[in-house]
Amino acid sequence: MKHLVGKITLVTGATRGLGKGIAIALGEAGATVYITGRTLEPSTSDNGVGSLQETQSAVEEAGGVCIPIQVDHSDDEQVRLLFERIQDEQGQLDLLVNNAYAGVQALTEAAGKPFWESEPSLWDACNNVGLRSHYVASIFAARMMTPHQQGLICTISSWGSLSYIFSPPYGAGKSACDRIAADMAIELKPHNIASLSIWPGIVGTENFSQFAANMDESAAADPKKSAIKEGYNWETPLLTGRVIAALTADSTVMGRIGRVQIVAELAKHYGLVDKNGESPVSLRSLRFLLPLVFPGLRTYPGLIPNINVPWSLLLLQSLSSPKI
Repeated sequence: MKHLVGKITLVTGATRGLGKGIAIALGEAGATVYITGRTLEPSTSDNGVGSLQETQSAVEEAGGVCIPIQVDHSDDEQVRLLFERIQDEQGQLDLLVNNAYAGVQALTEAAGKPFWESEPSLWDACNNVGLRSHYVASIFAARMMTPHQQGLICTISSWGSLSYIFSPPYGAGKSACDRIAADMAIELKPHNIASLSIWPGIVGTENFSQFAANMDESAAADPKKSAIKEGYNWETPLLTGRVIAALTADSTVMGRIGRVQIVAELAKHYGLVDKNGESPVSLRSLRFLLPLVFPGLRTYPGLIPNINVPWSLLLLQSLSSPKI
């Protein structure tokens, strides 16, 4: 359904992974999709980096118009010129997806180490392009959106906002993404602009798929690690994109500001399925949690109710959020 025809959208960090899937889904919905990244052309070596031109081809194949712009989101001037170009070419911006992230390599190198054995630069790798860059892009997007009194800013965050994943700098950055999205929403609400923090589930990106493939066979003894290695309840990047496309077209989206938005729960609400036709469940659903602990149930997930555990219980038990 081409419900975003005429909409001007921007996805940052779209050479691969979530950004690429989001861009494809927006194209699928008929949007004009600007995409950014540091790599414009495909590499001659099989390095798995991805490129803007490859994403452009995929978006156009899905039915959208795609405009790739090479941008380093650690450079504020490049970001300013990006939005200036969109203003000159389109005169409007309906959706910004803050997705650019530069911390993957640093987190991979720091895997298994306590924070004090990593260099202080790990903080900057996680939170310069991936937190500060989201704030900078949102400034320029809001300047374009407020005169039109409409728009949507989606900031990609993570369950690592509430529960330990990877490292302290990662968790701090994701918590900050949630807070920035919520606080921006307060100031943008009078202008009819929605700001949302988006939590995908376990997404089988290129990097995460490689991580799972490289896990030691001993992971089979740990239920949680075996779930990752098996690809249990994984989502594809396209599902996040389809959800963001639905949010962009939803006239009641302002009613969602101030709360974290979980991709699987929104997909259920909007009646959306993933690329493979499957319907992954929320990571707080009994249908995910019980088979996570008892691997034998993974063969029969449909027998378990798709009921979400209340946040109050999760915060007392499995999520290690700071307590007051």
